[in-house]
Amino acid sequence: MTSPTATGAPGATGRTRPAGPPRTGAARRAPSRLLSRTAVNGALLLSVLYALFPLVWLVTAATKDTGGLLSGEAFSFRGFDLGHNLSQLASYNDGVYFRWYLNSLLYAGGGAAVCALVSVAAGYAFDKYAFRGKEKLFGVVLLGVLVPTTALALPMYLLASKVGLVNTYWSVLIPVLVNPFGVYLSRVFSASYIPDEALEAARIDGAGELRTFWSIGLRMVMPGFVTVFLFQFTAIWNNFFLPLVMLSDQKLFPLSLGLYAWNSNTHAEPGYYPLVVTGSLLAVVPLIVAFVSLQRHWKAGLAAGSVK
Repeated sequence: MTSPTATGAPGATGRTRPAGPPRTGAARRAPSRLLSRTAVNGALLLSVLYALFPLVWLVTAATKDTGGLLSGEAFSFRGFDLGHNLSQLASYNDGVYFRWYLNSLLYAGGGAAVCALVSVAAGYAFDKYAFRGKEKLFGVVLLGVLVPTTALALPMYLLASKVGLVNTYWSVLIPVLVNPFGVYLSRVFSASYIPDEALEAARIDGAGELRTFWSIGLRMVMPGFVTVFLFQFTAIWNNFFLPLVMLSDQKLFPLSLGLYAWNSNTHAEPGYYPLVVTGSLLAVVPLIVAFVSLQRHWKAGLAAGSVK
């Protein structure tokens, strides 16, 4: 007599039950996600270290005297001499460094503000108005983006020499008042931020075109204005070649050209090293202040530009 076989026994069916639930696609993708996230975070960390390394060196090196800098101990805070370096910087050559500082603030602050206003007005016009040859003219503007500024320095010098502007503030200010990339960026912001209905409502209420732009268009596109301002402020603050070509009077130098003149004397006179390093540290401050104080508008502007 045969006994009944248990259906769930392994020997009866020749099959074994699975030990656990099968691995899903998400479970298989988890290690790869972890690896990719680690790689991305590692790359970001290296980028941050690469960007901060010169700034950390500048902060520590500004606390050294000439001997400390030449001995290769720039990364230590031994022999803290920052106060003496600042005193020397303020008194050297009747405080010419801070004259250069004010010049740079004039060139960068005034030039960037006017350039941002001109760029926003031009971008607004290209976006909101229809006129003959608009797209062809805008193509010429885009072509200007491809031309390097150093290639224009000599022609601008010849023009400035013809009208007698060489070795004046205007020889550096006038060329930076126009930025083709700022015009392009402003057109993008105008299309994203300014609805045509708001302009039509202003015109119905009796506002003129200039009043409509100033009261409605400019306020709506303020993130774009700040973005163009920051780009141009940084470019003018770091500008070197144009002042080198245009200026010969040291009292008109910006910081970039003045520090270059000091640095060129360090081989003959090592005492210039603390002046150059400490002056370079102070030269970073306006850029940090500008980006930190305007970061709210700047972040909004970048996000809008990327979406558009």
